[in-house]
Amino acid sequence: MARIIAGIGASHTPTIGYAKDNASPDDPAWAAVFQVFDPVRQWLIDNKPDVIFHIYNDHVTSFFMDHYSPFVMGVDTEYVTADEGGGRREYPPVKGHTELASHIGHSLFADEFDISFFQKRPVDHGLFSPLSMMTDRGKAWNEAVIPFQVGVLQYPVPTANRCYRLGQALRRAVESYPEDLKVVIAATGGLSHQVHGERAGYNDLDWDNRFLDLLENDPRALTEITHAEYARRGGFEGAEVIMWLIMRGALSANVKRVHRDLTLPSMTTIATVIYENLSETEPQVIEEHRAKVAHQLDGIGGLDGTYPFTLDWSHRAFRLNGFLHRLTEPEHRRRFMEDRDALCEEFGITREERDLLEARDFIGLIHYGVIFFVIEKLAVVLGMSNPDVYAQFRGETIEEFMKSRNVAVHYSNAGADE
Repeated sequence: MARIIAGIGASHTPTIGYAKDNASPDDPAWAAVFQVFDPVRQWLIDNKPDVIFHIYNDHVTSFFMDHYSPFVMGVDTEYVTADEGGGRREYPPVKGHTELASHIGHSLFADEFDISFFQKRPVDHGLFSPLSMMTDRGKAWNEAVIPFQVGVLQYPVPTANRCYRLGQALRRAVESYPEDLKVVIAATGGLSHQVHGERAGYNDLDWDNRFLDLLENDPRALTEITHAEYARRGGFEGAEVIMWLIMRGALSANVKRVHRDLTLPSMTTIATVIYENLSETEPQVIEEHRAKVAHQLDGIGGLDGTYPFTLDWSHRAFRLNGFLHRLTEPEHRRRFMEDRDALCEEFGITREERDLLEARDFIGLIHYGVIFFVIEKLAVVLGMSNPDVYAQFRGETIEEFMKSRNVAVHYSNAGADE
């Protein structure tokens, strides 16, 4: 089974990435920033985890206010740096672990944490800034990463207690994954800082140290602190340290601290910690949770002609689903009908996928992993009705299908273009 071997806490200020890309460890102005990360890098070299589950918040880069989720996890094969206004940082893509991420998603839902998921989105400095220091830009450690974004910028945001409880559920999720993997839970953000308003530049090192004391020895005390109190003590943006409680909740009640350090070079207290787990979960408890995760879809395989659209299916056919989803855009529709080969080439649609589209093989698209609701859009563009699609699914003529309905009518979601 997979197991959590440790938790890492690390700040994620852009200062860290800037220092890694532009400064030297020998420069007195930046030496302390490198020093707080040196033990983390060495620990990763020595312990060789297979996966880092990386908790961070996006900074209105890949996630905007038009759809802002409290918790959203990446389920993808790789992640690239985001453009935060001045071009993308030159950094090699990091690989993901779709199988473990998918399992964690199912497990968290079983524990009633209804998170969101993302694919094909770039990731900003919340992940890549600390990761570049922790791993020496992938030279010291270059295994899989699962990014987990927490929406802490637009209130309401998750409470400290909710984050801690999510960490407990995360531990159950990781430990119930059947493959033998060594997993590290890395939480980022903080420590004390404020970057907006007349209070910009606020810091409190006493609070930073008090927070780290409680995180290690009495994390439940931190779950009782309100957002306002976190902001008062550590600055408004410093309240993002609630994300560290996800990491701490995923660990044993007592942990072994093998590293702790902090420095305050400019606007943000930069800190790193490493806590190693001191206990393992009983095998029977893990098996019981596996059964709980499987319970909701147990028996679904016995329903003939039924294909649950799971995270695995979503990832497998993401390109084609995305291509068809864009039929909601007038220019994409026009090009699909008038210059389909060029459009398919532009979007990387494979020969197999093109054949399914050209044949209007709707049941073949379902078997391939395409969700019905983009097939429905495809049918509208092709001038077909929903019953035309349903009839093909069932291997019937439209006349045969209509005889099975109480009212024989054609309909679709066609709009003004029709």
